[in-house]
Amino acid sequence: MERLAGKIMLLWGARRWAVCFGAGALGVLSLPPFDFFAVLFVSFTLLVWLLDGASGNPESGFIGRLNPAFWTGWWFGFGYFTGGLWWLGNALLIEAEEFAWALPIAVFGLPALLAVFYGFAAAFARALWSDGLGRIFALACGFGLAEWLRSFVLTGFPWNAIGYGAMPVPLMMQSSALIGIFGMSALTVLVFSMPALIATRRGLVPGLTIAVLLLAAHLGYGYWRLAAPSPGVEDGIVVRIVQPSVDQSKKWDDAERKQIFETLLSLTNSPSEGGAQPTLIVWPETSLPFLLTSNPAALAMIGQTLKEGQTLIVGAVRKEDGEAGGAVRYYNTIYTIDDEGQIVAAADKLHLVPFGEYLPLASLLESTGLDTIANTPASFSAGSRRYTVPVQEEKHFLPMICYEVIFPAEMAAEGPPADFIVNITNDAWYGNTPGPYQHFRQAQLRAAETGLPLVRAANNGISAVTDGRGRVIAGMSQNVIGFVDVALPKKIHADRSNWNASLAFWLIIALLLFGAFVSRYSFVRTGN
Repeated sequence: MERLAGKIMLLWGARRWAVCFGAGALGVLSLPPFDFFAVLFVSFTLLVWLLDGASGNPESGFIGRLNPAFWTGWWFGFGYFTGGLWWLGNALLIEAEEFAWALPIAVFGLPALLAVFYGFAAAFARALWSDGLGRIFALACGFGLAEWLRSFVLTGFPWNAIGYGAMPVPLMMQSSALIGIFGMSALTVLVFSMPALIATRRGLVPGLTIAVLLLAAHLGYGYWRLAAPSPGVEDGIVVRIVQPSVDQSKKWDDAERKQIFETLLSLTNSPSEGGAQPTLIVWPETSLPFLLTSNPAALAMIGQTLKEGQTLIVGAVRKEDGEAGGAVRYYNTIYTIDDEGQIVAAADKLHLVPFGEYLPLASLLESTGLDTIANTPASFSAGSRRYTVPVQEEKHFLPMICYEVIFPAEMAAEGPPADFIVNITNDAWYGNTPGPYQHFRQAQLRAAETGLPLVRAANNGISAVTDGRGRVIAGMSQNVIGFVDVALPKKIHADRSNWNASLAFWLIIALLLFGAFVSRYSFVRTGN
């Protein structure tokens, strides 16, 4: 093992960058749909050894000394994000004649940008590098900070944070309720980097002891939480998730709109399969291929389809006329509609997808001919605030449209505490790729973190209902046309304390930083 570590450390040039890229790409196997989490032991062990050999010229100044480490982390991240996000290019092929030119930007440009965060993590760690266990502390601290930064810098995109690789099943998801995804990411790097100590033996015993204790606590807490009594189901609330599986290339085709709407109504009106009649029906994101408020006949048909006491939650585009000749605005919206076909509540999407739903620096980019990928007359506008939406029996849900659900901070909302999460999405853009599986896993984790059941309606899957511990109760896989009826589970606890998870994360960072500093000080003092 020592000989292998030495060879990895001494790599240089193209071979070095290839190993960095490969180590990061290998880590993607820990994510859905593969869920082979043990591969992270290899990925991060290689990264530690690569950073061992990433020392810069002592005479090149502080930044210069960290430059090799930054590029080591960057190539690792480039491999990880290219391997984990290549499927984004599929969205550009829906209208290939207009957007195919941007395929390299989606497949390689975004990963190159996201890799900067991992370059920062590696450079941060190398600044505190020492021998033995201290460098593992430094690397875990750097990655924890990098994933936290990735959640909000440049609007944020915390997709596939490292911590998700350590949570493939509900048993291993429960720790996120205590420390959140960013705390999980830091501890994931800490544990999965420990085999690197085998090569030098320094700090091996305490390092492996820490890893074993953390893994035991992770699994033990998961077992304890899953073994706790279930709070049961909400009285009289049965949810029907409708999955129409509409081909994205046909969704806005005028010739297809009537058939799409009729399919949604038919699935809504289908008799229940042996259970109670659904009281809450959920359609996916922008499932209506027209403006609902401009189509009273459609509202009337919805009212005729819904039975007494039923409520429909539907994703649609909302149009808002400008005042005094101002610009028309469009919103990606969740509506609730009662059994008389009346809109009783609405919530707009707040966290829009750059280039997908709006153009950053629109006045500049529109002059070059760029447009959003979403098929709307203009870019979407963001909603002004997030609030819980009332539904039957004085219950409230937390509206999450599409990728809003990947942001832990978005779980906070005004109004009465939420009883469940509604996540509507349209992953048909990405076809049969890992994208929809990754998206569902992150939604599933929000349920485990918050203790709130998740009701998820996706156009072509993955649609499901989970309980407040992230366990799937029922659902539909990709490309299935149908519905599923599920009694709504009760939430696990009153509400989520974002402060507790945030406090735990910063406590973890402080402890890792302390360990790295102590080790670094001892390393320098002994003349190494």
